[in-house]
Amino acid sequence: MTLQDRVHAAIRADILAGRFRPGQRLKIRDLAASLDTSPMPVRAALQRLVAEGALEAEALRSVRVPALSRAGLENLLPVRLALEGLAAEAAGARIDAAGIATLTAGVARMDQALGAHDFAAYLTENSQFHLTLYRAAGNPVLLRMIEQLWLQAGPAFTWLVTSDDLSPRLNSFHRDCLAALADGDGRAARAAIEADLRYFGQHLLMLLDLDPAHRNA
Repeated sequence: MTLQDRVHAAIRADILAGRFRPGQRLKIRDLAASLDTSPMPVRAALQRLVAEGALEAEALRSVRVPALSRAGLENLLPVRLALEGLAAEAAGARIDAAGIATLTAGVARMDQALGAHDFAAYLTENSQFHLTLYRAAGNPVLLRMIEQLWLQAGPAFTWLVTSDDLSPRLNSFHRDCLAALADGDGRAARAAIEADLRYFGQHLLMLLDLDPAHRNA
């Protein structure tokens, strides 16, 4: 993997984990400093992310995270339910003991993050749990489509949700999914993931409605 590939992967992971806000302008020098590299590979990585639809180019070579409206979130949810539910069900028939162990460790780390009210850590572990599960489905086309949706939805997490919004219930769906995977029950794994997406999706919409700046977006 080249330096540009590593920088691209790091920024992409930050978008997936919700570390940037919708509409936030990304400064090349700040990113280069945080990644301990020069501006050149950062600039190239941002251009790749623009081409992938994860970021938007503006005037004067500025780059920002796309804005996301209530309508955008509402449109994303049913598509995520369909694709991520499909991936979870397929993973139920394919995942091995090592994969389940990886997911189990992730659930434990999410419990720790919830207990410590560590919002950033929770989002990181949450994205890793879901994407690890979806990779286990063994369908790269499906995974690529899901990651595109996560690149759009991820920034909304840090935009609206704070540490005060974290609830132990957020991890109960993951535990339900783990139990289903251990039983080899793909349909139950799908139901757990769909319940997770619905719960968090409705929570985001509720918070959005409470925010005057975005209520009519």
